[in-house]
Amino acid sequence: MRIATWNVNSITARLPRLLAWLESSGTDVLCVQETKCAESAFPYEPLRELGYEAAVNATGRWNGVALLSKAGLTDVTVGLPGGPDYDGGQEPRAIGATCGPVRLWSVYVPNGREIGHPHYDYKLRWLQALRTAVADDAAGERPFAVLGDFNVAPTDEDVWDRARFEGLTHVTDLERDALAALREAGLSDVVPRPLKYDRPFTYWDYRELCFPKNRGMRIDLVYGNEPFAKAVDDAYVDREERKGKGASDHAPVVVDLEV
Repeated sequence: MRIATWNVNSITARLPRLLAWLESSGTDVLCVQETKCAESAFPYEPLRELGYEAAVNATGRWNGVALLSKAGLTDVTVGLPGGPDYDGGQEPRAIGATCGPVRLWSVYVPNGREIGHPHYDYKLRWLQALRTAVADDAAGERPFAVLGDFNVAPTDEDVWDRARFEGLTHVTDLERDALAALREAGLSDVVPRPLKYDRPFTYWDYRELCFPKNRGMRIDLVYGNEPFAKAVDDAYVDREERKGKGASDHAPVVVDLEV
């Protein structure tokens, strides 16, 4: 079974590339982040023509997550149970479903913006709520994983130059502590292999030639419970999909399971 996660940075803008990638990659389930569209505008029909059902949590111009599956979609949970509000409501940042033999969550963790900003505190509270929400599945016997754009680099090795991030979000102790607490619920980091260079970065800013210079970050993560981790046969970053005109600033992370 092939599972992947990809922040597409607008599913409308990226639809031709997304459809082509799904056809060529043989992916059974894709966790999508940053759809940037209302649910009414989601491209259900072209995905259905490729054999994918879709479960969607999207409300408009920003954020938005989805699960695309050829393996079935049951027990769908829309939104993060117990998740915090921001600007008067819960943002569309989480969706969970059972896809054949596995239970999956697609998540788009808040960015945090800057240290001391209300969005930074919101990010920490959101991660705490995520830990609580997934604790039972993480401890269960069924393969389970939380996949998505976590907007946190777990270690200094997961950014191209730690000094360049001093005083910025994504690398602070509090954010990394929140990730550690999530792992302590019974999840482990499924680290993919890079297809090029020595570190499996998943995100490169559009500016300053960051992609060709490989000035990236590993912030798109796969956190699986023990049955999921034991079933992993391979995991890699599809860096090729970050290339060319009209690419997202993130690359897909692909995981092959023997289930």
